[in-house]
Amino acid sequence: MRASNVTVRRRLFTALIIGTVLFFALIVRLAYVQIWKGPELSQMAEESWRREIPFAAKRGEVWDRNGVQLAYNISSPTVLAIPAQIKDARTTAAKLASALQMTEDSIFQMITQRKSSVYIKPAGRKMTMEKAAEIRALELPGIFVAEDNKRYYPFGGLAAHILGFTGIDNQGLTGIELKYNNLLTGIGGNISYLAAANGGTMPNSTDKYEKPHDGMNLQLTIDSHLQSVLERELDQAMVKYQAKNAIAIMMDPNNGEILAMGARPGYDPGNFRDFPKETYNRNLPIWMTYEPGSTFKIITLAAALEEKKVNLNEGFHDPGAIEVAGARLRCWKRGGHGSETFLQVVENSCNPGFVVMGQRLGKEKLFDYITNFGFGKKTGIDLGGEENGIMFKLNRVGPVELATTSFGQGVSVTPIQQVTAVSAAINGGKLFKPHVARAWYSPETGQLQEAIKPELVRQVISEETSKQVRQTLESVVANGTGRNAFIEGYRVGGKTGTAQKVINGRYSADEHIVSFIGFAPADDPKVVVYAAVDDPQGLQFGGLIAAPLVKSIMEDALHYMNVPPRKDQLERKYVYGDPKQVEVPNLVGMSVTDIYEDLNSNFLLAKSGVGTYVTNQVPKPGVKVEQGSTIRIYLSDKDPTPEGPK
Repeated sequence: MRASNVTVRRRLFTALIIGTVLFFALIVRLAYVQIWKGPELSQMAEESWRREIPFAAKRGEVWDRNGVQLAYNISSPTVLAIPAQIKDARTTAAKLASALQMTEDSIFQMITQRKSSVYIKPAGRKMTMEKAAEIRALELPGIFVAEDNKRYYPFGGLAAHILGFTGIDNQGLTGIELKYNNLLTGIGGNISYLAAANGGTMPNSTDKYEKPHDGMNLQLTIDSHLQSVLERELDQAMVKYQAKNAIAIMMDPNNGEILAMGARPGYDPGNFRDFPKETYNRNLPIWMTYEPGSTFKIITLAAALEEKKVNLNEGFHDPGAIEVAGARLRCWKRGGHGSETFLQVVENSCNPGFVVMGQRLGKEKLFDYITNFGFGKKTGIDLGGEENGIMFKLNRVGPVELATTSFGQGVSVTPIQQVTAVSAAINGGKLFKPHVARAWYSPETGQLQEAIKPELVRQVISEETSKQVRQTLESVVANGTGRNAFIEGYRVGGKTGTAQKVINGRYSADEHIVSFIGFAPADDPKVVVYAAVDDPQGLQFGGLIAAPLVKSIMEDALHYMNVPPRKDQLERKYVYGDPKQVEVPNLVGMSVTDIYEDLNSNFLLAKSGVGTYVTNQVPKPGVKVEQGSTIRIYLSDKDPTPEGPK
């Protein structure tokens, strides 16, 4: 049936209306795409064509407390391939293989991948500047030498367990490199260009450079000089005693700052793969747990004094052992110490005397103090890998467990817990959180961005009790088991520790961890030093091995910190076998004849120079040294004294 003209016109009109609407819709859509979305779409298109050659940001530097660089980055370029721009892959692979000492096939597989860019690794990563120049000289299409850098530790293994190390991409893997990785890591930059469909550079396009932003610089509480002193003494202890390991920590007791901390065996963070994994993965001063032995008695002493459960002048009799719930707990001295005061109990490190202190406190009170001093949980030091230690659960503490805990047996602690707790015992009773980070600095301006403030955890004991603890421990060094830590001219306090190792669930008869913790000056502590030696060969006593180790570290530290010597220290008690201290006389101005006539047998002489009179001497007059020490005299024919010859 044929449609009428009216119907046809209506259909045409409808079609015209629909067509007009669609046309205007298309115009609106085009306008939206071109005008509104145009810049965004252009940017997206450009980004799809853009290729980037990365420029790595420098990782933040790490400094000691005096600004000495302990870790920083050095330039180490990296070879980057853009497969689409490589014209002859086989020839390119052959030339790179020869230059990088890699196999041709391995490089060929890398540069023929369907990727926008590929690193040539391992030999093409972190190269020397000379090797980078060699690669650039080849002028291979599609092969670029990108700016990169790697971590450098200028002092080798110094403070290795604190610093840690980084991986191939400069990411922190251990130590403070891992702990503060986010702040130390910068934001990478790049040079980007527009690539044509064939992978080449798009004609008439320009390169774009985005500057990298370096990571923040970290200043540590560590003093590199004190760290070197501490590690030197650990090395000597390992050689002398052929120990399994040795550890030491030096802390400022007044704010929790770690001044030095180390362990042996050590490693070089720049070449960590050359060392056993357990050496660099375990930071022994915060990871190692063991029975503390007698150094733990400081906590029992502090608690008993604070609770007024003991008077240091009170008498006590030590028969050599004490019976507790059917168990016989012996003193380290066969036959005991006999009649003594509680001050002498501490000086002599008498186990039965500390058992009595623990019994007077009771298990609830003693374990409250142990917990408040920070044992049984992590200190929170800003390093990874810290352990908790192990304490008896209170409901499992019977009379024997209370007794053994009182003298440091049956519990497990870490070295960092001991240093932190003893610092609180002698600094006025304040428990501080230990830390190694001191401040953050801007890499661009060098301005201080954030200073790490000391964090007070709690007040554990009173200032008066802390003063008593200091005085008592000073007496331990002058008169008791800590005599080998005595430093002439300085008031030193401390406590020895000798603990049997637990092996396969049993106490070993011949393996011990010997330790000593000391502080100085005893009336106003500036430094606390803890050292422990694991299974030293020979006589295994803390007073014989660890105390001299701490003495050597502390003596250097006190001189370095310009702590002046004083005359008001306690006189040292000498026993048979102890080296006697004698005062060096003034020899300047004396003739050689006078010296040989007057000088007693306390000293040996060594001469430098030629002449009749002494113009100088080392050590200086008035210094106390061990009997039999050598005095070096410097000679001249000219009498240095204004009065003339004597």
